[in-house]
Parts: sequence; structure tokens; C-alpha cells
Amino acid sequence: MDTVYLASTWVLPVLFAITLHEAAHGWVAWRLGDDTAKQLGRVTFNPIRHVDPFGTVALPALLLLSGAPFLFGWAKPVPVMFGRLRNPRPDMVKVAAAGPAINLCLATASAAALHAVPLLPATASEWVAQTLINSVRINVILAVFNMLPLPPLDGGRVAVGLLPRQFAVPLARLERYGLFILIGIIFILPLVARQLGFAFNPFVWIVGVPAEWLLRVITAGVGLG
Repeated sequence: MDTVYLASTWVLPVLFAITLHEAAHGWVAWRLGDDTAKQLGRVTFNPIRHVDPFGTVALPALLLLSGAPFLFGWAKPVPVMFGRLRNPRPDMVKVAAAGPAINLCLATASAAALHAVPLLPATASEWVAQTLINSVRINVILAVFNMLPLPPLDGGRVAVGLLPRQFAVPLARLERYGLFILIGIIFILPLVARQLGFAFNPFVWIVGVPAEWLLRVITAGVGLG
């Protein structure tokens, strides 16, 4: 029952954090001239339209049940034809940044909503409070993770759009290898380190540390201390 309760406090935060992230990409692309996602029905805040069976459901559930120190996942990527944007390079930056931006908005809104928890009946307040806390956590982690400057993550696309061409082109070419690099950093390096008898987890340093700082900024900003 403890596992069921814990899982129930993560379902909505993970679902909305991941799917609204993708919806934001599609909405901004549509407003900037590319209606590809709009034509496919992906410019919607209905989570069902964005759910990926493995990335949105199975992977977060496996991480939760295995006691992993962090949760993450993904939705079905929203298709964007960058060549159809009115100003392709600067607009690519705006489209890419939209996902992490909405995660930060969700984190801030969830943190602010904690002020209303004492107004709820005692039977519901504990579950709502934990759900909102989890929403703040997962949205901050997703925002920081996705802004890492490595394609195909959003931060990589932002970097490609902002860097001078001599740096942007080599970085863009990393996109085909980006997923393998991430798997190596998040899973393989810590596993190899454990086999060698010492703790080494780059994810904690590149995502966990800035996420903790951002959590303090958001909670202080909404008056939670």
C-alpha cells in the first residue's frame, strides 16, 4: 500500500510535466509559422495526445519502483519543421526553450499552490501536498536536464541557435550521438564506477546540483522559505 500511495503522488506530476513540455514546443512552433504539430493534433494540453507508452509510463514507473534517486521520462516528440519557421535560427531557439520554460512555470505554480493545502480537509491535504511537492521536483529536474547543451536535448538546440557558426555546426552534428552520450553519462559511467569500487554519478553534478539551487530559488520566490 505504501508503494501504491507513493506512485499515486507521482502519476499526475510526471504525466503533465512530460506531456505539457512537448505541447509547448508544438504551440510555439505553430505561432512562429510551422503548423506541422497543429495539423497532427499535437498542439493541445491534453496529455493523452502526447503519451509515449515507454517513456511516459513504463520508464518512470520502473525508476520509481526500483528506488532510483531521480525520475525522468519523455513523451512522443512533437514534429517541428524548422525550415518552415519565419526566422529559422532564432525561432528554433524559442521553440526549444518553450519546453523547459513551461516546466519552470509548472514548478512555480505547484510551489505556490502549496499555500492552499492547509485549507483542504485533513484526509486530502497530505496527498495533495506530496503531489505538489513531487510536481515541483520533477518539473525542475526536467527543465535542468533538457537544458543541457547537447543535441537532441532542448539546450543543445538553443546552443546551436545562439553559438557562432564555427561552433554551432560541430555541435549540431553531435545530435545523432546525443542519446548514446546521455546513456553513457547517466547509466554506464556510474555502473562502471560501482564495479571499480567507488561512487561516481555525473548526473548528480550536472543536473542534481543546479536543480537543488533552482528549487531553493522557486520556493523562496513564492514565499515558502
